[in-house]
Amino acid sequence: MTAIPDTPLADTRAKRNVAVLVAAQAILGAQLPANFVVGGLAGMTLAPTPLLATLPISLIVFGSMTTAPWISPLMQAKGRRFGFVLGALAGACGAALSVTGLLFSSFLVFLAGAFLTGIFMSTLGFYRFAATDTASDAFRPKAISYVMAGGLISAFIGPQIVKWTADATVIPFLYTYGAVIVLNLLGLWLFFLLDIPKPPKPAHDAPRGRTRLELLREPAIVVSVICAMVSYALMNLVMTSTPLAVVGCGFATANAADIVSAHVIAMYAPSFFTGHLIARFGTTRIIGAGLLALAAAGGVALTGVELVNFYGALILLGLGWNFGFIGATAMLTANHRPEERGTVQGLNDLMVFGMVTLASLSSGGLMGSAGDAVSGWTAVNLAMLPFLTLAGAALISLKLRTREA
Repeated sequence: MTAIPDTPLADTRAKRNVAVLVAAQAILGAQLPANFVVGGLAGMTLAPTPLLATLPISLIVFGSMTTAPWISPLMQAKGRRFGFVLGALAGACGAALSVTGLLFSSFLVFLAGAFLTGIFMSTLGFYRFAATDTASDAFRPKAISYVMAGGLISAFIGPQIVKWTADATVIPFLYTYGAVIVLNLLGLWLFFLLDIPKPPKPAHDAPRGRTRLELLREPAIVVSVICAMVSYALMNLVMTSTPLAVVGCGFATANAADIVSAHVIAMYAPSFFTGHLIARFGTTRIIGAGLLALAAAGGVALTGVELVNFYGALILLGLGWNFGFIGATAMLTANHRPEERGTVQGLNDLMVFGMVTLASLSSGGLMGSAGDAVSGWTAVNLAMLPFLTLAGAALISLKLRTREA
């Protein structure tokens, strides 16, 4: 891929692509909040033990993790459109299997559907990278931020789908997954509007870029991956537990949907200005602010289990994820060369979603083994502390290294 000139004119095509990707994030992305609201609750009705209730959500994230290493090189070879259409088709097939699992009370079939949904989730994660493919250096942080802002619309659509469909049939959530099939089949046509050239085949004497091990010797890449892992994993750890905790504390499924909706709004609404904040204050400060917001979310959650506590904690959790994850993505894109794109982006998402998978699995274990919803919720939020300490130390170390250099 050739370098993009750093001029406003060069960003005309980039802005068109960003508009398409924002729409895709809004429409196709709505299935993830819907899945995260009902996945654990549906799992509770199908799983042989409550300890496995959140396993469907874990399988979504595991599917994303295992997809990233091959989908990124595939898009490097065949183009972004090919990978994104493939992801939408996988999302539709995953929802269809989820419907089948619910109809026949098969936990295994339901889990297979969750895994295919993970393939979609992996391709969704590459929308933010695709936004930078035709963007100038100055526009890249804003392009990432705007695409992530498309999730604000999905924050309304996904939970509303749950509220309209969850109890519409005798078998709960059947129409919810039916609606997800429709979202995928409608949304995939957006990708035919993308104008991102397929990367040319490299010449024999073209630079090949650094290997994975060489990339992981770059301090800025290592820190960006660590901060992305921690931001996303802790967000997933707490969000996965939230519907179980809310319902377990005596509130309704509709309350859980509203809280997750507020959380997803907080995840994506700041994206309208996160790119501008990064351009003004730098990535390290914005990532640091995100880590502090995640810590504050845990503190609010530990003060009580009333609805106001759930809302406050989940809103801060969304804000922390936004600053931490978008900041880490901007840091990553600024520290690798075009020919390394497929390698480094696939490696990043493999490690990020590997950590998120562990967090999701741990979420169900912490909630199920603590004995009651309140104790489980407390355990989940206390588990954030060591990981926030790790990410904070890595970020401070990079800042000190940069000053010395």
